[in-house]
Amino acid sequence: LKKKSPKMRECISIHIGQAGVQIGNACWELYCLEHGIQPDGMMLAGREKCDSSVETFYSETNSGRYVPRAVFVDLEPTVIDEVRTGTYRQLFHSEQLITGKEDAANNYARGQYTIGKEVINTVRESVENCSSLQGFFLFHSFGGGTGAGFTSLLMDKLSSEYGKKAKVQASIYPAPQPFNAILCTHAHIATHADVTFIVDNEAISTTSAGEI
Repeated sequence: LKKKSPKMRECISIHIGQAGVQIGNACWELYCLEHGIQPDGMMLAGREKCDSSVETFYSETNSGRYVPRAVFVDLEPTVIDEVRTGTYRQLFHSEQLITGKEDAANNYARGQYTIGKEVINTVRESVENCSSLQGFFLFHSFGGGTGAGFTSLLMDKLSSEYGKKAKVQASIYPAPQPFNAILCTHAHIATHADVTFIVDNEAISTTSAGEI
C-alpha cells in the first residue's frame, strides 16, 4: 500500500452482527457514491481526488484501488455472504469479512467468547496501515448475541490496546430483548465508549413504515 501523509487522520469502521453488517453494507455504498468510487474500488474516470478526506475511510493500493478501512464480523455467515456476493463484493479484501459457523442464538455469553482473536488480529492489521489513527467507529445492535456479547468483548480489547483512540458507536437499541441490552450497556459500553449514538429499533420501524 502507498505511504500516507503524516497529516492523514484515519478511522476504522467495525460492523458487528446482522444489524451492524446490514448498516455497513448500506453505508459503504453511500461512501462510494460520495467519493466517486466504483464497486471494484477504482475511482470513476475523470473524477480526481480533490482532497485527502477519502483516505480517512479508504486506503489506496499501488494500483489505485481504494479499499475500505473496515472489518465485518458475524458469528454466522448468511448476512456477510450477502456482502461477499453483492454488488460491492470486489470492494473488500476477503480477510475483512469474518464469519463463524453458527450464530450466537441471542446468547450474550456465546457472543462474547467466540472468534475474538481473529477479529483483533484483523483490526491490528488495519491499524498498521494507518499513519495517524484517530479511532474506531462501531456499528452494532444491543440486542443480538453477537451485537451485544461480542461488541462487549471487542470494546474491552480496543480499550486495552488502543486506550487513547476514540471509540464511537452507532447502536440499535432493541425493544423486546432487554437482557442482552442491559448486560452490554452495563458491562462495557458505558465504560469504554467515548460517544454512543442510540436509535430505537421499534421507532425506526414505525418511521420507515410511515415513509413507505
